[in-house]
Amino acid sequence: MKRHRFDVFSFLAGTLFTVLGVLYLTASLSGFSVNGRIVLPVTFIVLGAAGLIGAVTAFSRRDRGPGQRPGPD
Repeated sequence: MKRHRFDVFSFLAGTLFTVLGVLYLTASLSGFSVNGRIVLPVTFIVLGAAGLIGAVTAFSRRDRGPGQRPGPD
């Protein structure tokens, strides 16, 4: 299998949706309710933050050439 770069956005999105699935499954089995008015905005905030982190990371990698290390100029 070919190695690839670690994708922060995909990792966080997968983790978030897994946690949401477990949360709703636990809620349906135990009888407590999940407030969707809180879950949906938090989901969008986390995905937006992950997208922003991914974009900043990609932008910083693009500015450096191969073999260059970050450091003071």
